[in-house]
Amino acid sequence: MKQNLSLLMAEDNEINRKLADLLFKRIQLNLDFAVNGEEAVEAVGSKHYDLVFMDIEMPVLGGIQATQKINETLANNAPPIVALTAHTMQGDRERFLDAGMTDYLTKPINVDELKRILEKYGND
Repeated sequence: MKQNLSLLMAEDNEINRKLADLLFKRIQLNLDFAVNGEEAVEAVGSKHYDLVFMDIEMPVLGGIQATQKINETLANNAPPIVALTAHTMQGDRERFLDAGMTDYLTKPINVDELKRILEKYGND
């Protein structure tokens, strides 16, 4: 996995942002943050990201809507977008993938699952 990955996390909850920041720093990666889906769309439009972690439930613009906007705007140049959610009911993963997300990560973040995703999408 590249150590200089450009990562964005869209997360409206301040505590979750702080925890994610600590976790990613522990594995020697830095994150940019957006606090809602609209900020995430703007961020991805103005900077290249190797991977985006997208919360589902956010104010202004939710994660599914933000993902769809990013995919429509950037098409084949859109970064992989990983659903980051507490939604763990049967069918949730498929719903997020059908909405255009690339992968799925549950909260609280499992370090092994995070590493799997980083290895899978962070090796360009």
